[in-house]
Amino acid sequence: MGWMADETGLERRRANFVPLTPLSHLRRAALIFPEREALVHGVRRLTYGQYHDRCTRLASALVAAGVAPGDVVATLLPNVGAHAEAHFGVPACAAVLNTINTRLDVDTVAYIFGHGGAKVALVDTALLPLAEAAIDAMEGDGPRIIEVADPDAGFPASSTYTEYEDFLAAADPEFDWIMPEDEWESLALNYTSGTTGRPKGVVYSHRGAYLHSMGTCMTFGLTEASKYLTIVPLFHCNNWIHTWSIPAVGGTVICLRDVTAKGIYDAIADEGITHMGGAPIVLNTIINAKDSDRRPFDHIVTTYTAGAPPPAATLAGIEPLGFKVTQVYGLTETYGHVTECYWKDGWNDLPTEERYAIKARTGVIQPMMEEAVVMDADTMTPVPWDNETVGEIMLRGNSVMKGYLKNPEASEEAFAGGYFHSGDIAFQHDDGYIKITDRAKDIIISGGENVSSVEVEGALMHHPAVLLCAVVAKPDDKWGEVPCAFVEVKDGAEVDEAALIGFARERLAGFKTPKKVVFQELPKTSTGKIQKFELRKIAKEL
Repeated sequence: MGWMADETGLERRRANFVPLTPLSHLRRAALIFPEREALVHGVRRLTYGQYHDRCTRLASALVAAGVAPGDVVATLLPNVGAHAEAHFGVPACAAVLNTINTRLDVDTVAYIFGHGGAKVALVDTALLPLAEAAIDAMEGDGPRIIEVADPDAGFPASSTYTEYEDFLAAADPEFDWIMPEDEWESLALNYTSGTTGRPKGVVYSHRGAYLHSMGTCMTFGLTEASKYLTIVPLFHCNNWIHTWSIPAVGGTVICLRDVTAKGIYDAIADEGITHMGGAPIVLNTIINAKDSDRRPFDHIVTTYTAGAPPPAATLAGIEPLGFKVTQVYGLTETYGHVTECYWKDGWNDLPTEERYAIKARTGVIQPMMEEAVVMDADTMTPVPWDNETVGEIMLRGNSVMKGYLKNPEASEEAFAGGYFHSGDIAFQHDDGYIKITDRAKDIIISGGENVSSVEVEGALMHHPAVLLCAVVAKPDDKWGEVPCAFVEVKDGAEVDEAALIGFARERLAGFKTPKKVVFQELPKTSTGKIQKFELRKIAKEL
């Protein structure tokens, strides 16, 4: 018919097939607008030409350090300039970037170093004790540490390890980036709590990150005038892919090492921040800022929030301050956000409470996705759009992970029936907008961080006085949710709430530690299974 591709066009197609990768964004930016400001961290301000040069040197230095294509390079870094550079420099030598949550405990970091097989780790000076303890706890060799000093923040180099600036200075500025031959090659490795004590390694592809970055540019309204503030940790879904997105439009990334109300207000006033993202706790931080920390500004800051639906009171408090807030939804397995509560003009004149209730919806798919639908997990059929029938959110599209590293069973389970199973329970409104009602598998989201109830329970069960325990989410005005432990104590044993919380804090990251302990007999089914839904009811009333 002449409409379909034929063999005579095969070579033309091969010549024009270029694997999709977010690396292309920075290469293009450095070529087209090398003098435009790209990255700001403290007193350092980099143009796109300088940004590209430093990422090139990082790739070269890693190769010289023995990093080969497919090797893993880990980071233990806050939102500093070097962390943004790692997002381009690590994959530019065909390595896989593994950004590690800096709030994790020693044992978990040791596990991630070992499971991911990190060959090199870029570590902030302030986090050297964590990295060193994790390597000491490993059975085999740990990664080589490259120290990233931040003297402007009070963290000068320790002189124990090769420092990042020296690492770059000795590198080849003419290093030729190793671009992917296949867009499905692995780009990044991110660990998520999942539903067990051990985190699972989520693998991202170049293709998924590229398409997610382009979809973000569209939905977030990014342009060359955008000034983006890194509040979302660069270790969390790679900053929701935002740091890979900004160079596509030639905007500017402003790094915020410590997320404080003063830091946010100063950045907005001094740098003219136009875009940012963060969990509802960040919004509450802004709302409840001390007068001395506030700064006036005369523009609107476009803001994505995720992690938990923002309470109506939070939205009512934040928007008059100059922030346009949109709830987005996603998981580590979906490169961050993949749905948003897309606003319709017809909602503008609704009563305040009704408008904010709509803003708390999970929303509809963003351009990088093909489907986000609520299904009956047993029959794999969509539930009716009737505002009440619940099912599980199922996702399908280009911004879904390749799978879990070294865990084919979990990967097969996650993709059963041809969709990614989110584990989140929801219904759909009659207009198709999704609304989460509960979280399956007992994951607690505290301040935007996932907490595995099984992991917390496992830690508490080590206490000699604990007979049985169950951990559920307790609503919290500041953090959204916090872990709440219900405990049955062994006969004759004695322990109080403070002692158990302290016991857990010695074994868990701070955000995973229970904030409330209730001593009571646990409700169980006839087969002995703990009825967590009953405990959630109690926790909501505490």
